[in-house]
Amino acid sequence: MPQSTPADVHNPTAPSAAVDPTLSAEGYKKSLSGRQVTMIAMGGAIGVGLFMGAGGRLASTGPALIFSYAIAGVIAYLLMRALGELIMYRQTSGSFVSYAGEMFGKKGAYLSGWMYFINWAMTGIAELIAIGLYFQFFFPNVPVELSAIAALLLLVGVNLMSVKAFGEFEFWASCLKVGAIVIFLAVGTFMVITNAQVGDGNASVSNLFAAEGGMFPKGALVMILVLNAVIFAYNGIELVGITAGEMQDPAKEVPKAIRAVVFRIVVFYVGSVTLLAMLLPSDQYVAGTSPFVTVFGQMGLGWMGDVMNMIVITAALSSCNSGLYSIGRIFRTMANNGHAPEWLTRMSKNHVPYAAILAIGAVYLAGIMLNIWLGGSHAFDLALNSASIGVIFTWGAIFASQIALRKKKGNVSSLPAPGGAASSWVGLVALLAITVLIGFDTMTSKTGEVFHLGLWTLATIPFFALLLWLGWQKVKANEPKNALYS
Repeated sequence: MPQSTPADVHNPTAPSAAVDPTLSAEGYKKSLSGRQVTMIAMGGAIGVGLFMGAGGRLASTGPALIFSYAIAGVIAYLLMRALGELIMYRQTSGSFVSYAGEMFGKKGAYLSGWMYFINWAMTGIAELIAIGLYFQFFFPNVPVELSAIAALLLLVGVNLMSVKAFGEFEFWASCLKVGAIVIFLAVGTFMVITNAQVGDGNASVSNLFAAEGGMFPKGALVMILVLNAVIFAYNGIELVGITAGEMQDPAKEVPKAIRAVVFRIVVFYVGSVTLLAMLLPSDQYVAGTSPFVTVFGQMGLGWMGDVMNMIVITAALSSCNSGLYSIGRIFRTMANNGHAPEWLTRMSKNHVPYAAILAIGAVYLAGIMLNIWLGGSHAFDLALNSASIGVIFTWGAIFASQIALRKKKGNVSSLPAPGGAASSWVGLVALLAITVLIGFDTMTSKTGEVFHLGLWTLATIPFFALLLWLGWQKVKANEPKNALYS
């Protein structure tokens, strides 16, 4: 495959970009339409966190989980408005890595890029394995790893074709996910209004208060402690920032996506969890089973459970597809800046960063194979939980970059965040508090053994810090003078 020249990579005024208006400064094809951008922005943040993870969290937290998703939704709103201000200041596929580099120098770009890699490396592996597990629902004799590898090959193939192929795949997958949630919201609301029978009980608002302790059967503190996992469920909402460099009309589509998408996602998350808590008492949900499957199973509609399992697989495919796309672009930006191997800058004739995509695909494959060795130990749960550290750091980098932009240049964006820098300070404080709360997170096995997952997760921070420091010593002298954020 042909390789881009140094001029294409580093120089926004390279002849190829100037002659062809359909190419971005980084050499990407501006192929993403408005409908694709809108659905990518929504679909990227709707994955297994809602379709599978909400059941276990309802069981461990109770109806108070509604407030957890609402609080996380407020933080997500502040994040997207901060990101929107940065995007409309300057559009780039390097997104927050480029912004962190411009505002805080090469160390800011280095840290934000590699923490984002840690986030999606672990998240993508988890979602591919989730696909394998759910595929066993239909084909129990097919090994989990075989299904996961097949899904990986499909997604890598889609991403290597073109950004238009990625956008179309994501559009239809997101339509399926969003459509399923909209139908569930409508049907669930009707069932609550009509007090329909679900299992041995009835759908009712009273289910929110059925357990001892009302909406807080496990205590109010648990609602706060679960914020770490809930924030992780919103992971991917920042994807619209990366797609900005490949939009046909970012000036029109970015404000539209920013304003509408956050509201819709919060409605989907908070609305779905609220209805789930009304349809059944929260103690009837279990970890590892989609709460939607649980509801339809209690209603005697087993075939709807089959449909929801297919949608869970689609949700995981879609979310992993978004992660493969985004980290591929970020990886190439890091390579352009000298913070990752130079060969990751290579582009195909379809203007796809094929080297970066293949590299993250290889990481995913290694993670899938590692899962065989880890088996049922807590090591894999620890790896997945550690991904939330990457999410928090990425969001923190976006908030910090918006604050720095206001400090250095004032209100220079056509889409300013409400409250200016103050709203980002609120977001940073909230993320700091959630980081502290991670330390209190625990897991209880079927045998009753308590594993202090949060403390072990925080213990990974010094490990990551050491790796990042060692990497920085190697790359700090290699950064090109014409790095993408300069």
